Amino acid sequence: MTKNEFSKIELLIGNSSRKFSGGTSIMLQLLDYQNEIKPIIVIGNYFVPSHIKSISFISYLKIARTPPVNGKDRIFYARRNDEMIQALIAKWLFGAKIKIVFSSSAQRSHTNFTKWLMNRMDALVSTSKMAASYLSSRTVDRIIPHGIDTKRFQPPANKDSAWQSLGYPGSFGVGIFGRVRHSKGIDILVDAGISILPNHPHVSIIICGECIPTDILYKQKMLDKIKLANLEDRIIFIGKQSFKDLPKIFQGMKVVAALSRNEGYGLTPLEGMASGAAVLTSEEGAWKEIVRNDLDGFCVPTDNIEATKIKLEELISNHDKTAEMGINATKNILDNYSIETEAKRIIEFIEAI
Repeated sequence: MTKNEFSKIELLIGNSSRKFSGGTSIMLQLLDYQNEIKPIIVIGNYFVPSHIKSISFISYLKIARTPPVNGKDRIFYARRNDEMIQALIAKWLFGAKIKIVFSSSAQRSHTNFTKWLMNRMDALVSTSKMAASYLSSRTVDRIIPHGIDTKRFQPPANKDSAWQSLGYPGSFGVGIFGRVRHSKGIDILVDAGISILPNHPHVSIIICGECIPTDILYKQKMLDKIKLANLEDRIIFIGKQSFKDLPKIFQGMKVVAALSRNEGYGLTPLEGMASGAAVLTSEEGAWKEIVRNDLDGFCVPTDNIEATKIKLEELISNHDKTAEMGINATKNILDNYSIETEAKRIIEFIEAI
């Protein structure tokens, strides 16, 4: 990239991780929408599509002093410690005319070093009130919730047909998505299902996600329980599915569960809601702030099998109300939690600073 080309850039997006993560996924989904509103460049080439401008950090430092044509400071938008460090190096050592915004989703106490970095940011953004409560070293300037791609995740024309196309038994699907590990609370849904499913022969539970070797014992304990209950054909582990197949799996579910014992933000319930499903979540991540109880589904106390059983029974037993919740949930996402809305809110905020 030439200095002349760089002079037109107003927003720098940090992308320091060589490993694909949830943060990487969110960053990539936002790019097209942000690029339509404001000239951007990604600092770090990892996973960035060819139609989006990107540059290595070293290459950026070589032209960091180039003034923007609009005369304003550029914004460096960081989501990781490494990116805060990169931005400070560019500003302090290479004379970059930038203001640095750090966005945090983490729901945990931060190290003293992370607090030191955050105190040197020009602005702090958090993705939920809960995550903001962990940023004790200074006040959050804006809460901007994550959104999801509502073009990719949307309700099917017919929920029953979408389920039948998946080929699983029964007529009512309950899905849970994500890594099969203790922190995700898969076992809570399994235990609730073992208790409830014998009374509802039309219901199947689909567990979609990868199980790595360190979690095999955790999965095997659940499989043993399922076999003992004679429910192997109705509580089904389908493993990790391809990126392109996930939307149609979500579309088939009438209920999407997310019962994590701890969670940074948690996008799968939002993807389920956008796909026309009622949701059943724990109180982790941002879910307590997003899920409207008795309208979109239910948010139950974390790690509480009994509360999960009660609300799962209610969702399974009342088909009409559950279908109505799915419609409400989709509208909630379209109105408040689309990736387009998130992109606009970020741009509006950085323009204000």
